[in-house]
Parts: sequence; C-alpha cells; structure tokens
Amino acid sequence: MLAKKSPKAEIGAYSKIFFQLGLLLSLVIIYIAIEWKTFDRTVSELTAMNIQEEEVIDIPITERIQEVKPPPPPPPAPEVIEIVADEKDIEETILESTETDESEYVEVIEMDDIEEVVEEEQVEQDIPFAIIEDPPVFPGCKGTKAQKKKCLQDKITQHISKNYNTGLSQDLGLTPGKKKVYVVFKIDKTGKISEARARGPHKRLEKEALRVVNMLPRLTPGKQRGMPVGVSYTLPITLHVQI
Repeated sequence: MLAKKSPKAEIGAYSKIFFQLGLLLSLVIIYIAIEWKTFDRTVSELTAMNIQEEEVIDIPITERIQEVKPPPPPPPAPEVIEIVADEKDIEETILESTETDESEYVEVIEMDDIEEVVEEEQVEQDIPFAIIEDPPVFPGCKGTKAQKKKCLQDKITQHISKNYNTGLSQDLGLTPGKKKVYVVFKIDKTGKISEARARGPHKRLEKEALRVVNMLPRLTPGKQRGMPVGVSYTLPITLHVQI
C-alpha cells in the first residue's frame, strides 16, 4: 500500500523548534507587558486652561501743542550823540614823536660780553639697561644701538663662562639640578663696574660671582638724552650641579 504523504512533509521533526519559538515569543510579550508604563491623569489636568484676560488700555487722543516762541528782543537804542558848541574848548591829545636826535644815543651791548648760561639737565637716577637710549659699549663692539646692546650681552656671557669656577658648586655638596646666582651691578658714568651685589644658594657662589663681575673691563658709559648716566644691569648665572 502506498503512503499518501511524502516523508519530507512530516512536521513532527520540527516540533521542538516550533516549541522553542513559541516560548521565546511568550517571554517577549510578558517582558513588554511588565515594562509597560501608564500614567494616571485626571480630568482637571485636561480641562485646565491658562486663560488671561486681555487688558484694554484706553489711550486718549492728545493734541500736539506748538511751542510759542517769545518775540525777539528789541534792537538796542542808538547812542546819543552829544553836540558840542563851538565856544567850548576841546582838549587835544598831543602825540609825541619817537624819533631821536643826535644828542641821544643808544648803548649797544655786544653778544660776546653776555655770558650764556646753559642749564644742564642732570639725570641722577640710574637707568635700567633694558630702557637706556644709548646702551654702554663693550670694547670691540660696533654697529647700531641694537647690535651694540646684543654684543655687550654676549661679551658679558662669554666673560662669565670663561672665568667662573664651575667646579665650586660640586665641592659645596649642593643637591643636583640647576642653581642660579643673580648679580646686580652698575655701569657708572665713567664706564666702571660698581655697586655689585649677588644673591644665590650659597655664600661662596655669591662671592665667586662678584669676583668675576668685577673683572669686567671698563666700558663706554651709556647715555640718556645725550648725557652719560649710570646704567643698572641684572645678570643671572645658571650653574648645573651633577651627581
């Protein structure tokens, strides 16, 4: 006897898959039902309306009042002319002549007899190196003001690097790193180095810095308004202390 259905049309073999799909679909529906949120709303919320009455402002009709300007003042009264009778004597004003005759003389003072007094403007206060008009000139420096200024800074740096005892910082037992000694000195009106002061991490470093700075040669003094003045200079010296 022949089978009425094809063996491939048997759905019993897929029953487990259909069961699992149905179970998964039911779990998804249950999760959505649990997570579904509802909000309670009252009728008063739906019917509440923010109704504002329109304020009617009655603006009165105003008339533009034209300003009435006062009439211009009357012209001044004419001056009264006094008529003098012929019999009245009138005093005449006599104009004396300014010309001189031979009997009068004028003493002429020659300009050589007058001593010309020129008041010199003195600048007593020291001028910082950064704002000096004509900076001091290191021996051998030439060029413009800016070039002379740069040359002076380079020469001082070379002088310090050449003459400073760098091994002194190692002998003092300082902690490793960069150490700075600040030296402030003045280049006076004659170009000499004076009033040098130092501040650093150790007294011996300050003393060494002062020794080297005082060894600088005499410079050409700086000028302010064409006059020699003292110039204050600040020099930082950086030392590298190694282990």
